[in-house]
Amino acid sequence: MKPKKSPKKLRFTQTDYMLAQRRAARMEEIAEHGKPVSLRSAVHRSKKVYDRKRLKKIDLE
Repeated sequence: MKPKKSPKKLRFTQTDYMLAQRRAARMEEIAEHGKPVSLRSAVHRSKKVYDRKRLKKIDLE
């Protein structure tokens, strides 16, 4: 008869703890505001980038 294997113990690492904290903070935020809040809604566009649509819009006005 074989001896019974003991179940492996779960170990929480520092990264697991950090991920759990982030998830809890996200869930609190959603509960408070009713939806996830994003800090940055639009991506910054450089004025130096060539943008054909923007140039056409300026020409039409």
